Amino acid sequence: MAKRKIVKFGDDILRKKCRDVTDFDDRLWVLLDDMYETMTAANGVGLAAPQVGILKRAVVIDVGEGRIELINPVITMAKGKQREKEGCLSSPDLWGYVERPAKVKVTAKNRYGKEIKLEGTDLLARAFCHEIDHLNGIIFTDIADEMVEGDAD
Repeated sequence: MAKRKIVKFGDDILRKKCRDVTDFDDRLWVLLDDMYETMTAANGVGLAAPQVGILKRAVVIDVGEGRIELINPVITMAKGKQREKEGCLSSPDLWGYVERPAKVKVTAKNRYGKEIKLEGTDLLARAFCHEIDHLNGIIFTDIADEMVEGDAD
């Protein structure tokens, strides 16, 4: 595993839509492992492939309940509302209030190409939405209704 450089806001790659992953091979596994190491070293809860310069539909998440890997994820259900302060590893000093679903269901593939279905509420639902937005070239600042600078608290 290796820590990769996190792409910062302003880089055009963060505005591009990602391609589906078609090869579930060693290169994908290395990418997922590197993304997880990069995310945890930066004290994040989620990281999408474009944030490390790769235009593939791959995401890693860990909100304290264990590692989640999503390949070609799709949100299949969204319910309720939550409005919380949100940040991004691509802009560590910028925070914004974003309204997201309180509960989501996601269908994706795991690193082996097997379909998985997951459900998330609260922070996990927020992380699913935030990271999947990255795969579609959407940054949280695009949908925040109020921006604040500084740390998370």
